[in-house]
Amino acid sequence: MNLFSRRSFHHGVHPDSEKAATRDLPIRRFPFAPLLVVPLEQHAGRPARAVVREGQEIRRGQKLGEADGEISAAVHAPASGMVRRIGLVPSPLGRMVSGVYLEPWPGSTQEVAEGAPCDPATATSEEIITAIKHAGIVGLGGAAFPTHAKLRVPDGQVDVLIINGAECEPYLTTDYRVMLEQTDDLLLGIRYLLKATAARRAILALEHHTRDVSDQVRASATDLPLELRVLAVKYPQGAEKLLIKTLLGREVPSGSHPVAVGALCINAATAAEIGRLLPHGRGILERVVTFAGSGIDNKGNYRIPIGTPLRFALETVGTTEAVSRVLLGGPMMGQTVADLDVPITKGISGVIAFAHTPPATVYPCIRCARCLEACPLDLNPAELGALARAGEHERMATEYHLADCFECGACSFICPSHLPLVQEFRSSKAYLRRIPATSE
Repeated sequence: MNLFSRRSFHHGVHPDSEKAATRDLPIRRFPFAPLLVVPLEQHAGRPARAVVREGQEIRRGQKLGEADGEISAAVHAPASGMVRRIGLVPSPLGRMVSGVYLEPWPGSTQEVAEGAPCDPATATSEEIITAIKHAGIVGLGGAAFPTHAKLRVPDGQVDVLIINGAECEPYLTTDYRVMLEQTDDLLLGIRYLLKATAARRAILALEHHTRDVSDQVRASATDLPLELRVLAVKYPQGAEKLLIKTLLGREVPSGSHPVAVGALCINAATAAEIGRLLPHGRGILERVVTFAGSGIDNKGNYRIPIGTPLRFALETVGTTEAVSRVLLGGPMMGQTVADLDVPITKGISGVIAFAHTPPATVYPCIRCARCLEACPLDLNPAELGALARAGEHERMATEYHLADCFECGACSFICPSHLPLVQEFRSSKAYLRRIPATSE
C-alpha cells in the first residue's frame, strides 16, 4: 500500500523548505476578533448573494450568503453575533468587494448551528455534491475554486482521484498538520469524494518529508481503495498537472483540465474539511493557517475564523518591529499584502512575515537560460518577460502559451538578475482579460 517513488516531473527548483519552525507544532485555535470582516467574494466565480440584513442577530454557522449560481460558494457566519453592516470590504484580491461586518457577541462560544447530515453510506453522488455546495467548501490549497463545481464530471470520465498532500511551498505546514491531526476526517472525506466522482481508486500524494503521515493513514484505510505515494521533494510538486504526470504518466493537454485524462485532484485539507463538516451539515467557518517567517514571534498553525482581520491576527501572534513585508500564501506563489485590514479568507493557507531586508537590485536579463531549465512546463520565461516589458501581450498568448503558466515562481526564484517575471506575467494576463470588456 505504501510506495516511495523517485519519479518526478521535468525541471523545477529546490528552495529551502523553511518548515522546521512550525512542522511539529500542533494546531491551535485562534480567538474571535472584536469585528469580523467576511467577504462574499472569497472564491473563484460569482460572489455569494447576501441572505442577511443589517442589525440581524445570527448564530455561528448560519449562512451569510448563498451561492449565486454553479460557480459560486456559500458563506457562513464564523461567530454568533450581530450583522453591523453590509457593504464594501477590503479583500486579499486587492480591491473592495461586497461583504458583511459581523460583531461577535461577548464570550461567543464555538457552538455551531448544524443542518441536515450527509451520510456517506446512503447518500447519492448528487446529494454529496449538493451538501458540499451548501457547506461552501472551496479548494483550500489557494485557488479557492468551488469544490462542488469541480466534482460535477460526466459519469465514468474520472477513474482516479488524487488527494494532493504534496505541500511544496516553503514555510507552509497546514496540510501536513491537518493530515496528521485529522486523519479520520481526511479518510472520510476521501470516501465522500470517491462516491461523488465514481472514481475506482484514490492516490494520496505526499512529499518525502511528510511520509510519517502514511503510517497513520495506512493503519486506518484498510477498507478504502487508496494508494500512498511518497514523492521526492521538489517545487512545484503540488501543481495538479505536474502531479498527474508524476503519478500516472498522463499529460494534461494545453488548455484542458485533469478530467480530460481521467483524473481529478483535490487538496488534502479540502478533503479533510469535507469529512469534518458533511456528517454534521455544517458550513466552513474557519481554516488552518501557517504563521511563519522571521517577523512572526509565535509561529505555528492556527485554526482561525474566516473574516479575521490580518491586523488583529498579527497582533495576536506577535510581530517584530522590523517587519517590512507580509505575504498571504507561500513565498513562491503568495501575494504581498498592501493593506493589513484585509481579512483571512478560505483561500489563504499562510501568513508569512519577514523582518526588514533590503530589496534585491534588478539587472537586465543576461540570457543565462536558468529560467528555461527551471520551468516545469518548458515555457520560455525569458522571452515572455521581454515581450511583457515591450507590451507584446497578445504575442505572449498566441506564440508563447502564456495561459499555460500557473505562476509557480520557479523562474523568478532562479533568476540571477532578480527579474520580477511572475509579476510581469500576471500583469500581461490582467491586460488580456480586460481586452474583451474594453472592445465592446
